[in-house]
Amino acid sequence: MTTFITSIILLILGYIFYGFFVERVFGADPRRKTPCFTMQDGVDYIPMPSWKVYLIQFLNIAGTGPIFGAIQGILFGPSAYLWIVFGCIFGGAVHDYLTGMLSMRNNGCSLPELVRAELGHTAHILILLFSLVLMILVGAVFVTTPATLLGTMTSNWGQWGTPLVWTIIIFVYYILATLLPIDKVIGRIYPLFGIALLVMAVGVLYGIFVMDGSLPEITDAFSNHHPNSALPLFPALFITIACGAISGFHATQSPMMARCMKNEKLGRPVFYGAMITEGLVALIWAAAAIKFADSLGVEGNTPYEKLLTAMTNPETGKMNPAIMVNQICNSWLGTVGAVLAILGVVAAPITSGDTAFRSARLITADFLHIPQRRIWQRVLLSAPLFAVAFVLVNINFDILWRYFGWVNQSLAMISLWTITVWLTRRGKAFLITLLPALFMTMVCVTYICIAPEGLQLPSMWGYAIGAIVTLVLLSIFIYRFTKRGKV
Repeated sequence: MTTFITSIILLILGYIFYGFFVERVFGADPRRKTPCFTMQDGVDYIPMPSWKVYLIQFLNIAGTGPIFGAIQGILFGPSAYLWIVFGCIFGGAVHDYLTGMLSMRNNGCSLPELVRAELGHTAHILILLFSLVLMILVGAVFVTTPATLLGTMTSNWGQWGTPLVWTIIIFVYYILATLLPIDKVIGRIYPLFGIALLVMAVGVLYGIFVMDGSLPEITDAFSNHHPNSALPLFPALFITIACGAISGFHATQSPMMARCMKNEKLGRPVFYGAMITEGLVALIWAAAAIKFADSLGVEGNTPYEKLLTAMTNPETGKMNPAIMVNQICNSWLGTVGAVLAILGVVAAPITSGDTAFRSARLITADFLHIPQRRIWQRVLLSAPLFAVAFVLVNINFDILWRYFGWVNQSLAMISLWTITVWLTRRGKAFLITLLPALFMTMVCVTYICIAPEGLQLPSMWGYAIGAIVTLVLLSIFIYRFTKRGKV
């Protein structure tokens, strides 16, 4: 319990002190007019209340990511606590804040346009493809989970309660949320869902302190406790827990809120603060899952083995974190918990999917320079995206999720390099993003080298290639900016 409480305190202190430092490095200017005023169009550029912007940003970046990822990540042991805390403070929150603020300084432009300005045309095309692939994968992944669950819950409805019918219904909602002005659908329902997710997290936090079971401590953090892991702790943990620590998906979402914020000084509570909140949610669910599993009388000699058993679907033999969410909420929170569990595993992924498609539309519009004021212009760009995603939902969920995880973290890596170049060119403290960029480069390259869905190389080969690529990129960075007198 000591490690868990300390982790919560560190996240809060990280927001107060390191968040303030990062804000000073960037140089937020409260007198500068923001894009919601200078570019106002009644569709995507709309001034919104700061509390609403914060809740929308939180739900945009959260969804089920900090819940499902944290539950799967704690299988590796209490090292998950370390990654959530330090990854969030020094990686994810910095990443989200600076991508959001850079977008705001550039008329609310999307991530690929920022990359083009800092890294050039080739990197721009690469990040454009990565972003669109990630958005479509998010949309497909976050249709499959809720549609399957709703299909199970309504199986007695006959042909109207099948996963296919729910998939179509969710896609119809996605179309509306993508095409309509941001304040018509997203601006109205997101704050409610965001509050519900926070209430659920607070209820689960209470359960951690009063319910049976024990929590692992930091002394067990430096070994791999995963019962079935075919991958070493590094880099598998850092791909498994993404949204609760650092996630490239966030860099595609922050520009949407950058188009709605009234003042640059709101950047720290909205961008940095929402990421710290997500870290707290991830920490709570990681601790809750392992403590709840420890109290169960299921097969397993360790809490980690019990957790894996408890959230494995006996019919398919595959791991499904939604099972654990449902059990914890029902057991610890009663009737209210059951409702919140449904909200968590149904509404949360849907509210990540809809903004993914909206972001994909905006990214495509920025690239093709197509205005988005008229509905037919939005339909023109959105229709192909929905068509591809609808095809992808027929692919095995496990395969989709693994590729989503790697693409997601690779996007974070490229975003961090982009921000590092921006900071360096302006003589600012570039180490705040250079160090996370190097770490994520090592993680992503190593993972794709040794992962079952990657090159399947021996671990030592993967580590060697990851280290070489990381050092090469660092050398290129130093060479280019040493010549310019910036490093």
